[in-house]
Amino acid sequence: MGIFEAIVVFFSAWWVIFLPVLSAGTRSQHEAGDVIPGTDRSAPVRIKWMWKFLIPTIGAAAITFLLWLALHMHWLDFMIPKR
Repeated sequence: MGIFEAIVVFFSAWWVIFLPVLSAGTRSQHEAGDVIPGTDRSAPVRIKWMWKFLIPTIGAAAITFLLWLALHMHWLDFMIPKR
């Protein structure tokens, strides 16, 4: 796997992990019982941005490394038809 393929795998994995993590653990103003006038009741109270970016980054790095390792160690060669 070249550097371009590794970057594509990393960013694809990062977005796939980021989107579900974005809504995880977020409390709405209605759930917290502190609705600010003029805002929607479902607006989040506080978003922990550090964790929202750290978890996908670590996960995408792990997925990219595992795919590189599988390709480098030829663990997926059984999927290539022999002539």
